[in-house]
Amino acid sequence: MWIEKDGEIYLGSGRIALLEQIDQHKSISAAARAMNMSYRHAWLLVEAMNRLAGVPLVQKRVGGPGGGSARLTEEGQKTIARFKALQQGFFAFVSGQSI
Repeated sequence: MWIEKDGEIYLGSGRIALLEQIDQHKSISAAARAMNMSYRHAWLLVEAMNRLAGVPLVQKRVGGPGGGSARLTEEGQKTIARFKALQQGFFAFVSGQSI
């Protein structure tokens, strides 16, 4: 299941997993490695999600002596929770369970 906005994929299970990995590792690069994904692909996904959300889901700090970092914003945290609730309701609906 995925959610589209303006004809583009905004959220799906893979993008939510990326957000969760960023939250865990505090780094887009480390999150990408944990998912066996290229850094460029992860960066582009984060850029697309931030743009389509209208507010940042991931706040990035560009490198320096210690390298860059990333963290989920409050909206990013809420987005994960909302998507998981929607997904749970969808799967319940599909399986015929009451919600």
